Amino acid sequence: MKLDTQKLLIEMANACMTITELAEKSSVSRPALTKITTGKGNPKPATIGKLAKALGVKVEDLIERGE
Repeated sequence: MKLDTQKLLIEMANACMTITELAEKSSVSRPALTKITTGKGNPKPATIGKLAKALGVKVEDLIERGE
């Protein structure tokens, strides 16, 4: 399972949420979230779940589709 950074940024924009706000709401550290949003980090499934829950979306909405 791989996070789609573009989808994460879109969902953050839809929620009008900054990295700091998402970090607080998801309990994912701001430095880790910065790495994730810049494509330098590969989050674990549990972390993707925390981000999805904080944004009010399904995990499927944040991951790359297997083709």
